[in-house]
Amino acid sequence: MEKEFIELINRHPGILYKVCRAYGQQEADRQDLYQEIVLQLWRAFPMFRQQANASTWMYRVAMNTAISDYRKGKRTHPTIPFSQLITTLPDLSDEDTLPAEISQLYEAINQLGKIEKALILLYLDDKRYDEIASIMGITKSNVGVKLNRVKAKLEKLVNT
Repeated sequence: MEKEFIELINRHPGILYKVCRAYGQQEADRQDLYQEIVLQLWRAFPMFRQQANASTWMYRVAMNTAISDYRKGKRTHPTIPFSQLITTLPDLSDEDTLPAEISQLYEAINQLGKIEKALILLYLDDKRYDEIASIMGITKSNVGVKLNRVKAKLEKLVNT
């Protein structure tokens, strides 16, 4: 089971990176959030029925963990090192190597609310509206409406 879990995490590193980048303000916060998401994925892995796409399931767990962590403001429990499962954590501090446009987009995304962040990240990851609806727990039509509003808000933030 551990091997399958590690393969799943290694197959979809971008999901965790994007969520950590959007919800972690500092590098240490991103690393902590990454560990917390992996822990929650590990806890939920035995119940994963593979009815949904693995990436959809990972997004749902990652987003729920990030939003929950965001609401808490601070950790109330210590993080558990996963050195036995995952030997190296990805370097999430590559802000200096990002193109200026991408950095500007991330700055604008950081100004969005937690739900708006989740929606735009899923959209930017080319998820279909029905997948986004499944991950977010809202209707497909609501996804379209909310995404249009978020896009307009981002456009204002980027152009000011």
